[in-house]
Amino acid sequence: MYAWGGSTADWAGKSKYDFGSARARYDKIAATAASRTYTRRNEPDMALVDARGKTLTSESENPLIIAVDVTGSMAEWPAEIFDRLPLLYQTLGKYRPDLDIVFAAIGDATCDSYPLQVNDFAKDTGELEKKLKALGCEGGGGGHITESYELFGYFMQEHCNTPKAKSPFLLIYGDEAFYDKVDPRQVKHYIGDDLQSPLDTKEVWQNLMQKYNVYYMQKPYGGGYDSSTTQKVKELWGDALGKERIIQLPSMERAVDVAIGLIAKQWGEFSDFKLSMDARHDDPSLKDSVYKSLRHIDADPAPTSVMAKTGSVKTKSLLS
Repeated sequence: MYAWGGSTADWAGKSKYDFGSARARYDKIAATAASRTYTRRNEPDMALVDARGKTLTSESENPLIIAVDVTGSMAEWPAEIFDRLPLLYQTLGKYRPDLDIVFAAIGDATCDSYPLQVNDFAKDTGELEKKLKALGCEGGGGGHITESYELFGYFMQEHCNTPKAKSPFLLIYGDEAFYDKVDPRQVKHYIGDDLQSPLDTKEVWQNLMQKYNVYYMQKPYGGGYDSSTTQKVKELWGDALGKERIIQLPSMERAVDVAIGLIAKQWGEFSDFKLSMDARHDDPSLKDSVYKSLRHIDADPAPTSVMAKTGSVKTKSLLS
């Protein structure tokens, strides 16, 4: 289990990587992470994650929003992702000390009790640990391949302010598609806004890509055995975001490594990230699986604002 400033004594090849520098910001270690119980905690702490009436604000140039589908088809993946998020914070915080993070959870508003859970921005280790613990994995969802990603997307479009952002990222972990329309009744119930009519979900994603580097971090559907559904979901998201923004994940254990590498590559820190991977893992095939997920993303160290790029991202040909 990863702690916000825990020991790396058992990491392989540690002499190759400057762990002291990587953890320089974490001299105040949060309380032990041993009490995280995502797989057993079905009900979230709504005092912290209730989206109704909430607006998020960050003054950081580098805000990061991470949302995880916590429905039943995701199986053990949410717990594994949540457990490794301290590693993400440690690594990316080294590159951008003003890193500000939101953790969120997504369900299905047609049948779940808690389909939208959204924390406030935080950067203090103790606050981040508390916010992770507040999320609940309901394990619900309907008997189809759609979940309420669009409800989360609408919230981020209307209720998240990042006025100083230059390199903001919004990552969504999931394995299913979104509903075509944002339902006004769901928005009213879970967020509190009044919509006169349904919104086209693709327009919501297009609007968000004017503000954030948006990526769909795709888990294989059905444990990887249902390739046809995985492909269908990939095509639906690709049609909305662009094929280059669909990042296929090799395993739940590597899901956070891929996210770290994705952002490190965009920040021009991929060489350092690879040193970190060498220090933590001996298996070349394991590391190659992470690099394969990122093969279409070019490094772009330019500190230009995503606003100026109107949602564009440098990518290699998808045929390479």
